[in-house]
Amino acid sequence: LQAYERRFPTCPLIPMFVASDTVNEYKSEDEAIHVIERRCKLDIDAPRLLKKIAGVDYVYFVQKNSLNRRERTLHIEAYNETFSNRVIINEHCCYTVHPDNEDWTCFEQSASLDIKSFFGFESTVEKIAMKQYTSNIKKGKEIIEYYLKQLEEEGITFVPRWTPPVACELESSTSHARRPVSPAITIPDSATKEGLNNKEILNTSSSPAEPTAGTPDDKLDADYIKRYLGDLTPMQESCLIRLRKWLQETHKGKIPKDEHILRFLRARDFNIDKAREILCQSLTWRKQHQVDYILDTWNPPQVLQDYYAGGWHHHDKDGRPLYVLRLGQMDTKGLVRALGEEALLRYVLSINEEGLRRCEENTKVFGRPISSWTCLVDLEGLNMRHLWRPGVKALLRIIEVVEANYPETLGRLLILRAPRVFPVLWTLVSPFIDDNTRKKFLIYAGNDYQGPGGLLDYIDKEIIPDFLGGECMCEVPEGGLVPKSLYRTAEELENEDIKLWTETIYQSASVFKGAPHEVLIQIVDASSVITWDFDVCKGDIVFNIFHSKRAPQPPKKDSLGAHSITSPGGNNVQLIDKVWQLGRDYSMVESALICKEGESVQGSHVTRWPGFYILQWKFHNMPACATTSLPRVDDVLASLQVSSHKCKVMYYTEVIGSEDFRGSMTSLESSHSGFSQLSAATTSSSQSHSSSMISR
Repeated sequence: LQAYERRFPTCPLIPMFVASDTVNEYKSEDEAIHVIERRCKLDIDAPRLLKKIAGVDYVYFVQKNSLNRRERTLHIEAYNETFSNRVIINEHCCYTVHPDNEDWTCFEQSASLDIKSFFGFESTVEKIAMKQYTSNIKKGKEIIEYYLKQLEEEGITFVPRWTPPVACELESSTSHARRPVSPAITIPDSATKEGLNNKEILNTSSSPAEPTAGTPDDKLDADYIKRYLGDLTPMQESCLIRLRKWLQETHKGKIPKDEHILRFLRARDFNIDKAREILCQSLTWRKQHQVDYILDTWNPPQVLQDYYAGGWHHHDKDGRPLYVLRLGQMDTKGLVRALGEEALLRYVLSINEEGLRRCEENTKVFGRPISSWTCLVDLEGLNMRHLWRPGVKALLRIIEVVEANYPETLGRLLILRAPRVFPVLWTLVSPFIDDNTRKKFLIYAGNDYQGPGGLLDYIDKEIIPDFLGGECMCEVPEGGLVPKSLYRTAEELENEDIKLWTETIYQSASVFKGAPHEVLIQIVDASSVITWDFDVCKGDIVFNIFHSKRAPQPPKKDSLGAHSITSPGGNNVQLIDKVWQLGRDYSMVESALICKEGESVQGSHVTRWPGFYILQWKFHNMPACATTSLPRVDDVLASLQVSSHKCKVMYYTEVIGSEDFRGSMTSLESSHSGFSQLSAATTSSSQSHSSSMISR
């Protein structure tokens, strides 16, 4: 605490901390309680233009320190005084004595930032705040150690503990016998429960703490820790040993390596109970799905090898394996349509398993612990097609599985050439990513990655991929559009022997001449949003949306009527009764949309009224020749061959509340999807234009 007090009124180790003034101070009569409130003057490292617009040169914070010598705690609260009506910053720090070892100090810190408005520079202010906060966190331990060393140089190596004044001392002599510092005792599991979560344990004793009684005898060798695990505090080492021993005693099957156990402990801030829970769930999951053998027993389909624009590429400056993903050049929708979500998930799992293997290899090569990899994501070419909702849902499922079973494996994520549409995708995905993982993201727009603080800070110039302006040939596939001929129906995908998850978000339907396929959607709240996405796999169709106040009758078994044709899987449903009249029993709420074979269509409709909405895919009749009333030869021949009257669509629909939809409204307006520069190479999706009006 004496070392901490030396930071005031100013600290040369924190250049931004210019000065501080005491505005309020309180001491109790027995000097057990000392509360001091300071007004601190900070010189924030911000662009000069921003300071000029804001009209300030310095920023003022109020800091309140509450020292309780009786309970041996120090609480520090800080909040901003400057721009408090626009930006709200709160920080809380707490120093306490470890309940089981009085030579250890526990430190806990939390902070929050809420930017309401800042002259249109909200995102810039957020980046500056995070940069300053991260810098201060890194320096915190360095500063306290600097002043501890300063005290030692002055001959101060021991500070007597506070005792109550004699006049106030009412305790018996037997109570006094309990006051001296107790020796170190066993650290029970409860020491790492919720109460100590998110805390860093600092050993502040002048001599090494004695081994705690009850810890496993097989203490980890110091050379082994340095070579394979990295820096561990005594508490962290103890947690690792106990969790490993518990697994050996209770878990049947393969025990994971220390490096893997350590990842789960770090993911839960060395809270043993929480780490044990997620680790056991992960081990069960790995056993059920045979993940340990995925690299040896599963070969990725050729479609993935040809069109998945990702692969391993050397290593970064820290020795971490480097994975390159050209997401902007990848047809995510085509991959999901051709393979299904399960195959994509399995491929992502194989990438993670390969990453673990490469980490072990690099640990041996570089002679130091490497437990994570770096991912470089190039977003050049990212557009609205990548915001296709079923694709985003599949991505979120993959993130969920990876976060649960591969914690602390991502060392750094470099996102390059982020386009204007990226914030929309980030808004959808970021809530599903762990906070610790999000802190490892570095995002560069345009060519910012080529400047200071860019790619060269993390990757050697010799291995920067050629498509990023480097000289190293990158063997990662270039991606491109997946041919629609490779698309498969939900039924076909279900026959695959892949069961990592069982949900299917797509449905297929057959459309016949005179027998459209219809989907009923009941809307209770007006202003709900009906969204759809479908591919026309065969034939030409007309897409309609109708509204009715009354529910149509359930479809009849012989839904194809006069055709007497049963489609595979019974995927043709007709809802609109033949006696219904358009304009009387039901109404059209969107203009009819003609869709050609091979086209992909995405759209949405904001409902005006509650009731029953019917999405209809109808066979498109070619117009008869305008110069004669006689039927054309082609029409006659087509009428004699039923198979030519069959169309096939794959579709997905969803209803969203309007309040949840407005943030991404533009991404789902009905349109024929284009795909960056690659669209020019195709005839089926070379246009990107609005083809449906949204009803308000």
